[in-house]
Amino acid sequence: MNYLIPIAIALVVSIVGYMIATSVGKKASVKILDDAQNKSKRILSDADKQSEHIKKEKLLEVKEEWHKRKTEFDQDRHQRMQKISNAESQLKKREENLENRMDLILKREKNIHESESNLAKGKEELAKKSSDVEKLKQEQIQKLQEISGLTREEAKKVLYDSLINEVKEQSANKIRQIREETKQKAEKEAQSIIIQAIQRTATDHSIESTVSVVNLDSDEMKGRIIGREGRNIRAFESATGIDLIIDDTPEAVVISGFDPFRREVAKKALEKLMLDGRIHPARIEEVVEKTRKELEEEILQVGENVILELSIKQMHKELTRLVGKMKYRSSYGQNLLSHSIEVARVTGIMAAELGLDVNLSKRAALLHDIGKCVDEAEGPHALVGFEISKRYKENPIVCNAIGSHHEDIEMESPIAVLVQAADSISGARPGARRESLETYIKRLEKLEEIATSFDGVGKTYAIQAGREVRVIVEPDKIDDNSADQMAIDIATRIESEMEYPGQIKVTLIREKRSVALAK
Repeated sequence: MNYLIPIAIALVVSIVGYMIATSVGKKASVKILDDAQNKSKRILSDADKQSEHIKKEKLLEVKEEWHKRKTEFDQDRHQRMQKISNAESQLKKREENLENRMDLILKREKNIHESESNLAKGKEELAKKSSDVEKLKQEQIQKLQEISGLTREEAKKVLYDSLINEVKEQSANKIRQIREETKQKAEKEAQSIIIQAIQRTATDHSIESTVSVVNLDSDEMKGRIIGREGRNIRAFESATGIDLIIDDTPEAVVISGFDPFRREVAKKALEKLMLDGRIHPARIEEVVEKTRKELEEEILQVGENVILELSIKQMHKELTRLVGKMKYRSSYGQNLLSHSIEVARVTGIMAAELGLDVNLSKRAALLHDIGKCVDEAEGPHALVGFEISKRYKENPIVCNAIGSHHEDIEMESPIAVLVQAADSISGARPGARRESLETYIKRLEKLEEIATSFDGVGKTYAIQAGREVRVIVEPDKIDDNSADQMAIDIATRIESEMEYPGQIKVTLIREKRSVALAK
């Protein structure tokens, strides 16, 4: 297309020349036409040359492009041929593998057929042998029945009883062996820990008391306390909720009441009234109310001091108040606050020996009896304390130790076990608690009654103030192995049916005496 451009230019020039020649004149036009023709020829010659040059260049470009495409085609063809070759090689290998697998499958099928044939023969032989064994077994059973004189069912029962007795004896011996080994190790370690805890804890002895004595400056004060027609004493008793006993005892009056907190309020209020000298119903009510508020504040302070003394972390204010309130509570004559402090210390020492959380252990031990300080709640004090501690968001381990120290709920941590053990140590030591004669006798009778209820028991004796019960069994009915299990069963019954401080030891005695007379 490039060489057509010069030709078009030449034609245009010729036409223009022709027009000029026509307008100027024939002569001039001829000359111009000649010049134009010459110029057009030169242009055509140049155009031919240029077009030839362009044609050569295009041919070169086409040749190069063709050579390039041919090279790429050859490479692509080579690669495809290589892939086809590889695919043919893999296909050949797969065909060989398939042929090998087919050979293996044929061999396996042959082996399977042979195995099935052998198995069928084996089954036939086994069935035949089983039939022979069954016949032989029946013959042996018949012979045994003839020899022993027992039927098959009777022989089974004899064999079963024999095996049961043998297993029981072996189990009892093994249990006794394990128990003795474990007991030796556990008792040694436990004794060491408990002895250290007791030795490092100061103990106070307490005496049950329901009365307080207030000393008077003179007997004339008795008349002023009674007041005209007894109005002062009635107002005092009504405000304090206790009984004021004024008798012939010189220079003393007795305050009687089961609530130690009320007795303390009454005692302090009476001392203030005597010191002030103004004793009348209005003044009595005012002083009693003021004294009660002072003691309430003192209770909170006592609780904070105890928590600080035991190095326990911050506690809810209401729980702190209940701890302080323990000062005016008692259990079996033992002051509740002193008891709780003692339990906390013993528990902390044992927890330290065992590598447990000492602070958490002392916290649980201090709070274990807070349920006894709540008057309006009903139910076992351990469960009451459990609910209170949950209400004030105590640690779950502390809550569980409070609720389980009398096994009202299941123990969930070693700390709960330590609290229970420390509680028993504090309550069981000599002189720590007092109980009425009637309760004491009933406990002894209950101990002997539980032990006597077992078959084979001859006599029972509750000794050591109910800390031990000795059980004498009949040797013809109870053997040595059964004696061990019976002791455990009696202890379990005592735990489930009785309430008692500390622990009770069950000693079972089996003795066989053979007597003969020589005449």
